[in-house]
Order: sequence, then C-alpha cells, then structure tokens
Amino acid sequence: MINDMMQPKRVNIIGAGPGGLASAMLLAKAGLDVHVFEKQPRVGGRTSAIEKDGFRFDMGPTFFMYPEILAEIFSSCGFSLDKEIELKSLDPFYRLIFEKGGQIEATPDVENMRRQIAAISPVDADQFPKFLEDNREKFKAFKPVLQKPFSRLTDLLDPNLLKSVPRLRPGTSVDTDLRRFFEDDRVRVAFSFQSKYLGMSPFRCPSLFTILSFLEYEYGVHHPIGGCAAISEGMARCARRLGATIHLGEEVTGLTFSGRTLTGVQTADGEHSADATIINADFAHAMRKLVPDALRKRWSNRSIDRKKFSCSTFMMYLGIEGSYSHLHHHNIFIAEDYAKNLREIEDEHTLSEDPSFYVQNPGVTDPTLAPEGMSTLYVLAPVSHQHGNIDWTEAKVPFRQKIIEQMEKMGISGLESRIRSETIYTPDDWQAQQSIHMGATFNLAHNFGQMLNLRPRNRFEDLGQTYLVGGGTHPGSGLPVIFESARISSSLLLKDLGVASDWIRGGRPEELLGLEPKVGFAS
Repeated sequence: MINDMMQPKRVNIIGAGPGGLASAMLLAKAGLDVHVFEKQPRVGGRTSAIEKDGFRFDMGPTFFMYPEILAEIFSSCGFSLDKEIELKSLDPFYRLIFEKGGQIEATPDVENMRRQIAAISPVDADQFPKFLEDNREKFKAFKPVLQKPFSRLTDLLDPNLLKSVPRLRPGTSVDTDLRRFFEDDRVRVAFSFQSKYLGMSPFRCPSLFTILSFLEYEYGVHHPIGGCAAISEGMARCARRLGATIHLGEEVTGLTFSGRTLTGVQTADGEHSADATIINADFAHAMRKLVPDALRKRWSNRSIDRKKFSCSTFMMYLGIEGSYSHLHHHNIFIAEDYAKNLREIEDEHTLSEDPSFYVQNPGVTDPTLAPEGMSTLYVLAPVSHQHGNIDWTEAKVPFRQKIIEQMEKMGISGLESRIRSETIYTPDDWQAQQSIHMGATFNLAHNFGQMLNLRPRNRFEDLGQTYLVGGGTHPGSGLPVIFESARISSSLLLKDLGVASDWIRGGRPEELLGLEPKVGFAS
C-alpha cells in the first residue's frame, strides 16, 4: 500500500460508465486519489437508467451474464457482489420466436433444450451437448488472452494465443462455425444472434464469439433488481466508500498536455491535474473532441474514418397500462429472412420492411420498475449506424409504426392505447445525447482487423499517462469484457506509477499480467 507519509497519486477518469466505475473501485482500493468526471446527472453511461413518469428503464444493456468477473472485482475491493446487487437468475433466459415458424425457450436444462431443438430440427438435437463441450474448450483456451493487454506486435506470440488459434478457426464466421453442429438455420440463429451484443452480424462476426451463447448456457442469464443500471449505481456506491470522488454533471471540455503526455482535464470548475488519466468516454468521439489531431499518430481522424463501426439501435422505452402476461422477461423476434435483414443494416444501410427486434418485459421478474398496475416494455431494433441513406427526422415516425406492427406478431396487440410514457432513441439521439460516434452503440466493430493489438490499447499508444477502458479498447464490448478492460488498464496504470495493491492478489501488476516492468509513457 502507499506510504501514509506520501501524497497519494491522483487519477482522473473521464466518464462514469461501467469500465470507469470498475476502474474507480480498483484504483481507490489501491490508495490513489480518484476523481471521476461525468457529464450526465447520473452514473452508468449506456448502462444507466431512464426514469420518467414513474417508470424506470435500462438505457442500454438488459442482459447480465458471466457475473464472475464483476464478483471478483467487488471481492478484491472488500465487497460482496451478492450483498450489493440483488441478482435473479432467469429460466428460461428468453423466448426466441421465428417468423419462419417455431420457437425456442432457451434454458440451461440440457435435456429440455434438446427437446426444443428437436421440435424444430430433430437432426440437430443431439448436437447441442457437443456444441457446449466444443465452446467450453474454446473459452478455456481463449480466456487467458482476454485477461492480458496487447501492447505491441510481439504480444501476438503469446503462448496462450498461439495455443488457442486452432480452436478459433480464424477467417471463419460465427454462422459458418455453427454449421459444424446445426443444419437448420433457425437453430443456428438461436446460438448466433448473440453476436448482435457486439453490434455485428453472425455472418461476419469471427467464430470466436460462439462463446457468447455458450456463456449464457454455462453461467446463466441474470436480472439485477432495478435493472442493469443498478450495477452501475452499486459500483458508484462502493467506489465512494473507498474514497473516490464522482463529479456528476461536470463535463470534461478539454485536456491539458505537456508534449504528448496528458497532464489534466478541464471542466467548468477549472483545470484538474493528475498523474494519470483514464478515458472511459466513447473512444472515437473523445479523440475527435478532446485530443488535437496532431497529437494522434496511430489514431488520427483519418485513421478513425477508415475503421469499421458497429450497428446502432432504434429504441422505444414504453411505460404501459397493465401488462402483457404472455411475454417472457426477454423476447426476441427473428424475421423470416434474417440474413436479408442484417444485409440491410450492415451493407445497404437501409431500414428493413421486416425487421427483427427484441422486447424486454421485466415486470414479470422485477416489480420495482413501474407503478402498481403498470409495466414497462423496452423495445430494441438493430439498425444501421448514422448513414446518408437514412434521414431519421423523416424515418423516425414511420419506423416506429413499423415496429409496433411487428410487435403484433409477438402477440402484443392494442399497444397504442395503453402507452402512458414513451421515449425514443434513434442513432441521431445516441450521437447527440450520449456522445456516441456515428450512433454506433457497440463501438468499433469486432472483426479480426480490430481486435487484440489492432484495437486502441489499454495503455493508450498515442498519449502518455493515458489509459482506456470500455468497449473501444481490448478486450471489447459487452459488460463482462468491459469489466476485464478495467482490470487490465488499472493494473497497467499501477505498474507505471510504481504502486502495489492488495487487490493484485499479493503480487505486483506485472507479475499478475506476466509483463516485464516497462514505463509506457509516450514521449
């Protein structure tokens, strides 16, 4: 721990999203003077709540899976995840409804799942346990890769990565990989739609990410009471107990530099110097707004413009009279021509006439989100990120009507007359209100050309004393790996500042990460 006679090192964190809050906990536990600056009036970023007319909605993520990483972070900081946040395991996880016909109620009960798969495609039923075992080994092989930084080209020679390559089948998509197990395209969709958690089509998403559906069946899908925003709120609560200061409603409007070293942040309250800075804001937006292009060698505006970004989402947050009791907690409608729907999003950048969509009906699990006698519906349709082909000022109302018509196929009828509160987000709103570049809600795409050392690095390569957390850096998007990014980046930061901490499991950061000591500040 830091010598009590020394002034603690100060760290500024830009953004109070999940990665920033996890970093705040870890670094405050290490004894640093941690200050988090968040322009919104509440914590969470995309994992925050919208509270309106007595209703409470998750703004972004509604699925919480693989809680082990967050539980480890809480434990290492002296807290218990179970005591701080109430989690309910869901069974079934969700209902998948196929416009082609048939449905699957996803469950961790292997025999039950085999029966459901058999009802759609008998030949595929016995392949389900084989799929699980194959991905169990894939996850075991690749997990160490997700736990360490990739700061230089030679890191690609990491023995764990090289050992995992045969199982990753580079150049193979999620859908192609699943063809080794399942013949029916509906069954493949049941184990591949999760690539949309990364904002990517399963026909393009690298085969590595079949582990996403595996993680659901292996570790479950959970609902935090109060929504996923309750996770952010619980992390903020613990960070404050550890001594971190969270400045809400205080936007970072500029940065200060000494050469290419970031030395502080500027807000309406003045300049705040620090020994190190973590950027948890949307990567592309933060770079363009806060860092002069001349200071960015690898990640210039021109370079960012050449990158591939994820899709966006059209959101409807609806507070309704009564409830739709036939719905599950999570419900997913797969359009008849799913491949066409995805091409329209990623290639053509047009709005589909037959879109797939997702409806969360959390009132069946959590009565805290709506007034008595009412409930909430969270409706998400994947759409293109901002593109000249779609003018949302004209498309917003017609597309809303299209989604309501689609919802009738799920048995959600008479909806218009029951709406008591409504908020809509389009890609334009994600960009304007949440500062997300191009409205790409899942950040940089996760193709192989934008992973590992080819993604913006945890110890940011273009600026000194600067670290990244969140979906824009390694390991990528999704709450579990965002929490892992916080552990990686926080460990690098502590190593560079020469600070040891109890949460590093009794060792120094470089020992935990298998790194040689190295000062990573840019000159």
